[in-house]
Amino acid sequence: MNRLARHATRLGLLGLLMSPPSLQASAGMLPIDDFARSSGPASQALSNFGTSWRVVTDTVMGGASSAGMDFTTLAERRCLRLAGTVSLENNGGFVQASLDLAADGGSFDASQYAGIELDVYGNGESYNLHLRTADTWIVWQSYRASFQAPPGWRTLRLPFGGFEAYRTRAPLDLRQLKRIGLVAIGREMQADLCLGRIAFYR
Repeated sequence: MNRLARHATRLGLLGLLMSPPSLQASAGMLPIDDFARSSGPASQALSNFGTSWRVVTDTVMGGASSAGMDFTTLAERRCLRLAGTVSLENNGGFVQASLDLAADGGSFDASQYAGIELDVYGNGESYNLHLRTADTWIVWQSYRASFQAPPGWRTLRLPFGGFEAYRTRAPLDLRQLKRIGLVAIGREMQADLCLGRIAFYR
């Protein structure tokens, strides 16, 4: 062990010095889910917030879209996969994998973070990330940001300042964030989106 390493050991920093750059870069981030320890059905596995992902489609409003969600391994990486068909029949048009940020139905204060970082692998389609707060009590209200999901792993950052309010005049209140959702919406398409990691970043 060299002198720098011995000094780092005394300061409790050896793990940081020896960690890969990707781990060092994650300092200051708050992981939401990375699926590394998830087992069993995706709907029963717990995120770092103690909540589970669930599939929501437009059938709750009379639509005809369909989707499923499960764990898989893609390009040697474990991930949550949302796959299905988005239909515009009966005024529908979305499928979604959503996650509550408080197990008791409450909210999470994300005001000290700048946005959301996610690792995605898709089919080249455009998808949305939706945020819901205590102010979005009607089902179609949300704050939305779009992203492309290429056929290969890609790390994306979506700053909170880039989210647009949808059918609500209330500004995005990060102190009362309740739910996040990965959504295929607005047009007929085959949804196939894998999420390898999602976190808040500063």
